[in-house]
Amino acid sequence: MLSPATLGVMFPPPPRWSRRITTVGVTGTNGKTTTTTFLAAALARLARPVLRVTTLGAFLDDEPLPFPTTHDIFLDAMRRGFEQGARHAAVEATSEALALGFAKAWPISLAVFTNLTRDHLDAHGSPEHYLASKAQLFVHLPAGGAAILNAWDPASELLAEVVARGARTVTYGLPSRAPGKPVLRPDLVAEEISVGWEGTHARLVSTARGRGMPQEIRIRAIGEPFLENALAALAAAIEAGVPPAEAADAIAQVPAPPGRFQVLGAGPRAVVDDAHSPDALARTLTTARGLVAGRVFVVFGAGGDRDRGKRASMGEAARRADRIVLTSDNPRSEDPAAIAEEIRAGLGDHPGVRVVLDRAEAIRGAIAEAGPSDVVVIAGRGPETEQVFASGKRRLVDAEVAAAALAEA
Repeated sequence: MLSPATLGVMFPPPPRWSRRITTVGVTGTNGKTTTTTFLAAALARLARPVLRVTTLGAFLDDEPLPFPTTHDIFLDAMRRGFEQGARHAAVEATSEALALGFAKAWPISLAVFTNLTRDHLDAHGSPEHYLASKAQLFVHLPAGGAAILNAWDPASELLAEVVARGARTVTYGLPSRAPGKPVLRPDLVAEEISVGWEGTHARLVSTARGRGMPQEIRIRAIGEPFLENALAALAAAIEAGVPPAEAADAIAQVPAPPGRFQVLGAGPRAVVDDAHSPDALARTLTTARGLVAGRVFVVFGAGGDRDRGKRASMGEAARRADRIVLTSDNPRSEDPAAIAEEIRAGLGDHPGVRVVLDRAEAIRGAIAEAGPSDVVVIAGRGPETEQVFASGKRRLVDAEVAAAALAEA
């Protein structure tokens, strides 16, 4: 879903043609964009073009749609896609949009849940409201629809209770995602996971025997979080009618999304990642740790005018790194130094911490210090192209700064 601030306080009634598009909504704290991208590729095996609407923009197959001039960006994107022949759509459903009534205003055939961790409490006020907003996607499913739930995420147990009557529930997940048993009986599981610089693959275990389920799943993205997203997309695509082997093949061919564990260089390596919640940062650093023999550096901050309560937890997650550089993210109206201090509260007595508020300088310094067997994780902004300050916006692309620094090194 594109920025809910542009959608108005109320959604208009859906047009008559809205039910001629099979729409799959994807919600959760982390992994929505990646899941939506995998899913759109799999849905293309049914028919092209496929409409994909995410926080990065709207796309018809892989072609970006022109940025609309109307205030209702979502409806404009759906109309353009429909007029150009799209009959399937994969859509990010943000918690803010769901809280405004999106799930009641647009017909969703399939609903996917990725995970729930702390984020966006500045908008929702409490974890309960945050979860209740996401639950709207499942409450309003039609009879014959389906809910795709992460079997290892505790929130799925609650979501399963509110799935609309007549809708199916399908579960997926990674046993490595969380200790202990899953909260729901899993239907699709990835085991024997292998992560390398070329991508991720695992053995597939499914309860749906006899349906042509492949024995393994491969993705070009690096890390277990993306494998989890791929499983969610695979389960949703199968429910939409894509043959399992074709869905898995389509997902295997999707390039790693920009700004999602995007790897630059060869020694040292730099990784640009969107991780901006404690859980996402912890999982990204765990992935990096498993890939290198040397040290793990992390350069990150936290967004200003957003959920302040997660900042210390971001620091706690960063303790997985050997060297930590606290810097600015998008400070907006806040003092970057004050944000860094709030993050630092979660770092305890970690010995390898320094503060460099100029983000470009922080990236260059970390890469200059890193050795051939090290990796520098640059977290929080992913593919963003502008940094937001109280004084305005400045162009800054983390991957461009890292690439230039690696070339100099």
